[in-house]
Amino acid sequence: MAVHQRKNSCLVYSTDQGKMCPGCGHPVSRCACSRTPGTPKGDGIVRISRQTKGRKGKGVSCITGVPLSAEKLEALAKQLKQRCGAGGTVKDGVIEIQGDHRDILVLELKKLGYSAKLAGG
Repeated sequence: MAVHQRKNSCLVYSTDQGKMCPGCGHPVSRCACSRTPGTPKGDGIVRISRQTKGRKGKGVSCITGVPLSAEKLEALAKQLKQRCGAGGTVKDGVIEIQGDHRDILVLELKKLGYSAKLAGG
């Protein structure tokens, strides 16, 4: 029983150092296993879809799965909006470009080195 408890237990807080990372055992401030903060998780594939829900029938091209920080995501959105000649925004890690520009966006993202594909119907 004691061996089983050791495998499933780990230090999560120390009065000397505060919160501890369950992955590497170091304090959270010096965690060796954490990724860069603000970088979303993903499978490496950028997906481009079209949505009209909640927009009074107007369509937007939504780009999800881009593994960039918030600042770099804004810069990429600006570049893609200029390429499409349309407006848009970044909301919750999703780039929204006004209009149906999926074909242009796939080509542009592939040109930038991302693995991009169309998603949805």
